[in-house]
Amino acid sequence: MSNAPSLLFINQHYAPDLASTAQHLRDLAEHLAADGFEVHVFCSRGHYLSGEMDVPAEETRNGVHVHRVRTTAFGRESTLGRIADYASFFLQVLWWLLTGPRYDAVVSLTTPPLLPVAMAMAHRLRGQPYGIWSMDLHPEAEQALGMVESDGPLGSVLQGLADWSYRRAAFTVDLGPHMKARIRAKGVPPDRVHTIPVWSKKEEVHPIPSNDNPLMEDLGLADKFVVMYSGNAGLGHRFDEVLRAANHFDGHPDIRFLFVGSGPRREEIEAFAERRELSNLTYLDYFPRDQIKYSLSLADVHLLTLRRSFSGIAVPGKLYGILAAGRPVLMVGPEASDSADTIRRHEVGAVIDPAHYKRNGTATEAVIETITDLYQHPERRRTLGERGREVFLEHFEQETCCDQWAALLRQEVGAP
Repeated sequence: MSNAPSLLFINQHYAPDLASTAQHLRDLAEHLAADGFEVHVFCSRGHYLSGEMDVPAEETRNGVHVHRVRTTAFGRESTLGRIADYASFFLQVLWWLLTGPRYDAVVSLTTPPLLPVAMAMAHRLRGQPYGIWSMDLHPEAEQALGMVESDGPLGSVLQGLADWSYRRAAFTVDLGPHMKARIRAKGVPPDRVHTIPVWSKKEEVHPIPSNDNPLMEDLGLADKFVVMYSGNAGLGHRFDEVLRAANHFDGHPDIRFLFVGSGPRREEIEAFAERRELSNLTYLDYFPRDQIKYSLSLADVHLLTLRRSFSGIAVPGKLYGILAAGRPVLMVGPEASDSADTIRRHEVGAVIDPAHYKRNGTATEAVIETITDLYQHPERRRTLGERGREVFLEHFEQETCCDQWAALLRQEVGAP
């Protein structure tokens, strides 16, 4: 190894995979490599969705040394397949940490769940220092979904291991104050927890006028008002109010609902549209990264949703792409969450918290009213979108966030 501080990032996915964690890790790793750090990434060859990528086991990409291992590659279609993928990667991570090179610091992301536990074990057995990039919290996510009983034997063991791994870390990076509060509750000292949001790139995602967007004609959306959900339709998101709103607007001459991406709830959303024979809802696969600026600019308003139980557990990164694209955001989810705080503090959209609506269906009515209001007032949409772009450039642009990471790592392991 060189004299530069050596860093190893560990995550199940890495570029060219399309997973959000893979893309953000690539951005940060390449930024740090250009900044003088010696950067390594340990990941699998598996695709985020399923199957294996045709990529080399070892390569240097834009200054980053990438080490890929073969794992099972069942993908996200079944719980058992996902657990097998997680376990096969976890075991290889632990072997690498115990027998491979030592680094000035290892940084663990949170895919697969409980990955930081492998870091804590290596720290205990080998003295390898580590930090955690907390993209989400486990097993809190599984508990929130009812997959693991929080007060049951398995839940208690998993929670104990997770909390232990966070307390042993030299530093943890959270995505917002609500997540920070959950991490602090594990017994982590306040000086070891740092908030750095995820990001988009200003040159990669920016507002595209409708007349300059080739996807408008390709998708038959010219002169339509597009309500868009882009990204992972995950188990931590909620869609009841959104789908009922789509059903309400079916037959409207202008309003269209567009879903882009995939996820475990895609089949449920498509089944709803098929059952109701909706003519105004389309679901498309992910666009390549070089087309994201066109994809996100299709929307007149973007949707962001979150289950109440996931507040502080997950912080949807799609918000920053929405702001970068200069579009207003309509969030359906808890006001007491990191995403809602950002939207309300910077006045870049609307937050509808279903818990505030006592009568069944009134949250759906609020969603319908908000969409109608934005449809009828293009100047308001433009103002919200322009403010969103300004907020993005100031707080959530890649260079800004990666510079914060570089400063933290200089503090932890020394300057290049």
